[in-house]
Amino acid sequence: MEVIEFGEITPVDVRKIWPNESGNFTPWLAENISRLGKVLEMDLEVQDEEADVGDFSLDILAKDLGSGRTVVIENQLKETDHDHLGKLLTYAGGFSAGVLVWISTSIRDEHRKALEWLNETTREGVDCFGVVVEAIRIDSSKPAVNFKLVVFPNEWPSKELPHPSPKGQAYKNYFQQLIDELRTKHKFTGAKVAQPQNWYSFSSGMAGVIFSNSFALGGKVRAEAYIDLQNQERNKALFDAIYEIKNQIDKEYGGPLSWERMDDKRASRIAAYMDGAIDVAPAQLQEIKRWSIENLLRLKKIVLPRIKQALDNMKDITEPVVPPDRP
Repeated sequence: MEVIEFGEITPVDVRKIWPNESGNFTPWLAENISRLGKVLEMDLEVQDEEADVGDFSLDILAKDLGSGRTVVIENQLKETDHDHLGKLLTYAGGFSAGVLVWISTSIRDEHRKALEWLNETTREGVDCFGVVVEAIRIDSSKPAVNFKLVVFPNEWPSKELPHPSPKGQAYKNYFQQLIDELRTKHKFTGAKVAQPQNWYSFSSGMAGVIFSNSFALGGKVRAEAYIDLQNQERNKALFDAIYEIKNQIDKEYGGPLSWERMDDKRASRIAAYMDGAIDVAPAQLQEIKRWSIENLLRLKKIVLPRIKQALDNMKDITEPVVPPDRP
């Protein structure tokens, strides 16, 4: 019988990896937010770092793309204390947060109980998480980072709104099948729970760009790349830069996309449409799901690299370049 040799797991002091919480750990987490999202079973997108709330600064302000909820993340590279608990609650109130995340190297029992009490008493749609960050290595390997859930809602991964309408339940059923297939077959998302709403958004892995599938007005289903860099001028400049190679992208995509600059809004979108509604026959709904998955994957493969390249090229651009025939 073959003898299997196992390595020795040893802990690594996280302070040796990130000497400074605000200068090292928070920027790293913002760049690697998908690691935390995987543990929370959410698609997270960073909105801001060191976001001001009065005289205090929240470490990371994020968004749960699947539900649209605001997420406040407070980091502490040591054992939890009362000061950071107070800050977490202050940030939650300041940003009307739906998700509270407290990351530390160790959660004291009284703070664990406080978070559990919040989960039991807060209104529907508000979830609190206590997460321990740790680092390990096997023998002389590179250190590996691990996020370990210590506190989470009793009904996690979803504290659902009670009794959705029949239409809301139909949306939830559709998107549950959609995200399950995108997660298990295509590794497109880490999300696990759908909501009773007519849309669902996914992280693209690039800040300021998300993918969405929605039932739009006028009996249309939409798959889109949504551009929102939190600045209207930059959004339009980025859209215009991509629009310059519109014909090339449309050809590679296999047909014309809908190029929507949306001058009256901050964001812009590049989308594909098909006819459809949530109340069609089951066979038609399956076809809508198949079409949606196909187009979300195609947007990621064909459109996202062009957006990334255009954004890199924009570093020296000070004024938007507007094509004369823009939509």
